Formats: sequence, structure tokens, C-alpha cells
Amino acid sequence: MKGSSLYIRRDTPFPLFEIALLSASNGQLLDISRKLGLGLSLDEMMAVQKYFRGKDRNPTDVELQTIGQTWSEHCFHKTFKGIVKFDGKEIDSLFKTYIAGVTRELNPRWCFSVFEDNAGIIRFERGYGIAVKVETHNHPSAIEPFGGAATGVGGVIRDILGVWADPIACTDVLGFGPLDYPYEKLPAGVKHPKYLYMGVVAGIGSYGNNMGIPTVNGAMCFDESYVGNVVVYCGCVGLLPLKKFRRNAKPGDLIVLAGGKTGRDGIHGVTFASAELTEKSEEVSRPAVQIANPIEEEKLKRAIIAIRDFGLASAITDLGGGGLSSAVGETARRFGCGAVVELDKVPLKYPGLAPWEIYISESQERMLLAVPPKNLTRALEIFEGEDVEATVIGRYTEDKILRVYYGREKVAELDIPFLFEPP
Repeated sequence: MKGSSLYIRRDTPFPLFEIALLSASNGQLLDISRKLGLGLSLDEMMAVQKYFRGKDRNPTDVELQTIGQTWSEHCFHKTFKGIVKFDGKEIDSLFKTYIAGVTRELNPRWCFSVFEDNAGIIRFERGYGIAVKVETHNHPSAIEPFGGAATGVGGVIRDILGVWADPIACTDVLGFGPLDYPYEKLPAGVKHPKYLYMGVVAGIGSYGNNMGIPTVNGAMCFDESYVGNVVVYCGCVGLLPLKKFRRNAKPGDLIVLAGGKTGRDGIHGVTFASAELTEKSEEVSRPAVQIANPIEEEKLKRAIIAIRDFGLASAITDLGGGGLSSAVGETARRFGCGAVVELDKVPLKYPGLAPWEIYISESQERMLLAVPPKNLTRALEIFEGEDVEATVIGRYTEDKILRVYYGREKVAELDIPFLFEPP
């Protein structure tokens, strides 16, 4: 970013840039989105520009990266939530109308929690619930099949932990091109279906097996339509005592980051997952594929179940797409809070990460917990007993403002409602 008048280096002992957004032309707005890897359209960049004009200041790179993650297709599901016009009729989102709307209208008694958490929960028997989560991990698996599939499994397992359930089984649905597909017909930059098939299957089995969680069923489809982009649909099922389900964080609760250290792996994972694959995708986007460590997640799982059983935390979520930026923002919004985050407290894999990299990194095997101050010591003891690193990195506040610091320097300040109102 050196040499451009749009990117102004702040006088700080760490990399922090102010982006000259207020005076940027439409072409410059798109250039900023492209160079920073935001994946935002012109309309979205203009909405960001309008917001900061209202604040009478330019944004930092941390703020723009936060908005880019939160507004990505992967995190906000803009297409799924969009208005559909067909045959002279207008439908307010297929999801709202035909999935969520119908479910809420029927209001089945066995639905305990739907459409509002890391995983859905249905009532089972004897006071137990079953948590279910499925999610695609297509783009990462097309670039690095073993790692993409393994982290796909790890992600849905953490989603089950993110509703306080104990993961007990995995499932998957996979789509590949024909295994005998002619090499000469492969599009530029696309890996052969047999290579992808072997890597994906190995990655799924490896992650679950290392955690002692079996893959109990699944399906595979082979068709030429999957040559350009595989389908890797990972799922997990968990069991939880419903009386121990907690989701009541409040201002004053501490934000505890637990699990693996934070690195550059997975940066821009959600914007990559929201983009089209091209012949340059591997060269450009391989760093966006996260690195799996199932042994770390097994330790994390044991600690979280213990904290659940002792009732020490008021809320929990996983760090998946968007990393801290999504986890902190989404929990603050859900509980009607603001948040203060101290990025210098985040444990790192290695030195030299810029604040924006720390905040949006998608390094795996990490969870975020809201812990009342009175329970902090006991919660940290449980994490330590399982050899899991856990650190207080902030707190929830009464206002609806996100404030992010690195040391004494405020590197971001955003209104929570704005973050979740893309144009």
C-alpha cells in the first residue's frame, strides 16, 4: 500500500493504515475493495463511504476489513436473504418465506432452537436435545482437498460445541467430477477429480478419527458439473442436556478466547469462499485455506463440556468465518451489547501480525466465551487443566458500539447496528 495517497500510514509502532475513503471516486472505491481483499461491490463501498462521511473521518484498515468480513456472502448470506422476483411476483427471500417462515408458522414443539445459533437443536427425550449442523467447505477443498475437508469437519464440530452440545457423530455429502475424467479436458487451474476425491475423503476421516468422532454415514455424487468446483458438505450431530443450554451474556461479562493461537492462515477465508474460482485461485487464495489441528480441538472440547456442566459461562460461539471480527460482532448484536476488544492480548503463533490480520484471521480450533467476572478463575483453571490456552481479550459493554484497541491505540470504532445492515 506504500506509494498511494489513498493509504495513509498512521504513526504507530505497528502497521495501521487510514484509508482516504471520504474523497474517493467510484473507481477508487472499487480499487480499495480489490486491493484490501474486501470483496465488496460498488453499492456496498458507497454505503461504507456514506457511513464514514457521517462520522466525518476516514476508516482504518481494521474497520474496512471488519465490514468486509461481516458483509461477505459467507457470513451474511445476501443471496439467500435477497428479494426474489419471479413471474410478476416478489418474494421476500426464499429462506424467510419458505424455510424460516413455514417453520415458525408450524411452531413444532420439538424445535428447541432454530435459525438463531451455531447449530439447530431439537428436543429428544429425558431432558436431552440433539444439535445438528451442516455446512459446505467447497472452495477451500478445491484448492487444498485434505486441509479444506479437514477444517470443514472441524468447523461443524465447533458449531456443535457452540451450542454447548457434545459432538458424537459426523456425516457428509460429497460431489466430484468423474474419477476417469480426461486430463486434457480439465479447465486451467482445476485439479483432477480423483486427486480431490482422495484428499477430501482422507481429510474428513483424519479429523474425526483424531477426535474419536466417527463419520457414521454420508453420500457421494460423481458428475461433470462438479469438475469446476467440488461439493464438500460436512455435518455433525451432538447431544446436550437442555437445562444446561445458556445464552444470556450481558454487559460486564468478559470475552475469553480459548484454543489455538492466531496466525495468518485463513485470512480472507470468507471473502475467498464468497468469490468465484479461477485459474489463479490456488496462487492467490491458498493462504485463505485454514490449517487443521484436531488434537487441539479435542482438548478444547473436553474443557468446554466441563465449563458447561459447571455453568461458568453465559454464552459461547466458535471462531469460524471472519474470525474474531464475526464472533465478537455477532455475539454483541445478539445480546444487545457493545464490545471492547484488546488485540494485543490475543495469543499469536508468531510475531509481526498487523491488527487487522489478528482480528479477521480464521486460524482454527478457537472458541469465544462470555464469562461473568466471578467465574473467570475457575473457568481458566479448567482450560489450564486440559492444556488449552485461554485469555481475556475484552468485555461486553452497555452501548452498541464496537471498540477495538491494540495497546493504547484505538484501531476501530463501529456502530454494531451498521455492521449488520448491508445495503
